[in-house]
Amino acid sequence: MSGPLAGLRVLDLTTVMYGPYCTQLMGDYGADVMKVEPPGGDISRQVGPRRNGGMAAGILTKARNKRSLVLDLKQPAGRDALYRLARTADVFIHNMRPKPAARLGIDYAAIAGHRPDIVYCTAVGFGKDGPYADKPAYDDLIQGVSGLAWLEGAQTGGAPRYAPSVLADKTSGLFALFSILMALHHRARTDEGQEIHCGMFECFASFVMNEHQQGRTFDPPLGPAGYERLLTSWRRPHETADGHLCVLPYNDRHWRRFFEIAGRPELAEDERFATMTARSRNIEALYRILADIMRGRTTADWLAELEGADIPCMPMHSPETLFDDPHLQAVDFFRTFDHPSEGRLVHMRPPVSFSKTPGSIRLQAPQAGQHSEEVLREAGLDPAEIRALVEAGVTATAAEP
Repeated sequence: MSGPLAGLRVLDLTTVMYGPYCTQLMGDYGADVMKVEPPGGDISRQVGPRRNGGMAAGILTKARNKRSLVLDLKQPAGRDALYRLARTADVFIHNMRPKPAARLGIDYAAIAGHRPDIVYCTAVGFGKDGPYADKPAYDDLIQGVSGLAWLEGAQTGGAPRYAPSVLADKTSGLFALFSILMALHHRARTDEGQEIHCGMFECFASFVMNEHQQGRTFDPPLGPAGYERLLTSWRRPHETADGHLCVLPYNDRHWRRFFEIAGRPELAEDERFATMTARSRNIEALYRILADIMRGRTTADWLAELEGADIPCMPMHSPETLFDDPHLQAVDFFRTFDHPSEGRLVHMRPPVSFSKTPGSIRLQAPQAGQHSEEVLREAGLDPAEIRALVEAGVTATAAEP
């Protein structure tokens, strides 16, 4: 069975994480993603442990279910080949800032001139109409300017810090993905293509501020921005007698049952904790009490008691112990594959299930240029034209391992 995006052709000129995460998901769910790389390959080919040059961990997940084509777009012949490819594509996505994209001849007007109904996505740091439009952007910078780094420091009572995950890149990649799909839906109804400008700053600021706008929702403000429950330093996995446990009594029933199990039923009648509104006002005191109570029993004892009372709780994992989680094992989340050049690899399966058109891992990450000749033939170039591009250094090929 094919994925829900089977038949969709995507020209992917993105690098690092933001765009490649978006297009990886498109490939996982059936799209034909043609990854256009510069001579020398995507920078992610050098990031992380590796068995062979150009095939580091940083590329092995993000380039799966993609075909690799090398093109030097600084050469006119490279741009001409790209234009011929664009005529066959449904989606064009890149992460160059507006001015460099225009200088290179891959702005929306240039691409739409060859495929008027193209869905064209610019996946960059900042919206094109603001003063930051031409600034470079990486995940750390966006975490800082969006307020997340400040929130991390405020929550711990320490210095601002970045989350140990490229949250802004991956979140913005999801924004780009659903924006492209919405534009494709519009095209299916109207035959109109369009340009999408997906700025990380705007995407991630909306993501962060959805719950943190708080009193600034009102004009004039009813209070400052910042969600108090999330900012207390006691919002953390709680120490037990022999480890840690993630527990979140949330509604009135949860808290009454928790206080009963803990042997502190009088706290349910405490006016500070009796209602959601009162608990929000006194969250620091409540979470301190919760932390103190949790230390009195083992993790296993708490899990048995809390799960029996239907109080939300989960064990705490590290990235290493996640591989042993019984639920992920039961749903076959981590799967092992044989890569033709890199040996045995572990992939996470596409996370969302479809009853009719499930996603799949059909192609392992290719060598840079592994599909150059194949993709250029599909664009209508004949063997002599492709050979001339290779000789001129406009493209490069890599034999399939």
